[in-house]
Amino acid sequence: MANHKSAKKRVRQDAVKRIRNRYYKKTTRSAIQKLRGMEDAAEAKKFLPKVVSMVDRLAKKNIWHNNKAANLKSSLTLLVNKLG
Repeated sequence: MANHKSAKKRVRQDAVKRIRNRYYKKTTRSAIQKLRGMEDAAEAKKFLPKVVSMVDRLAKKNIWHNNKAANLKSSLTLLVNKLG
């Protein structure tokens, strides 16, 4: 366990960040799952930019790797284009 004041603060900060990151990741995964389950092409095309934005935000904050984000965006775009 941390002994220094600054180390204790870092532990508290990391706990808050972990919870926040977990929330953003779960929300994004749910949105991706929702997009993959859509049957209507128009609705999917409308929802795709929101999902891409969420994925980009996770990549920007280094929660997800940039390549993972790029692969997800690519596969989701292909999926939506196949619907239409």
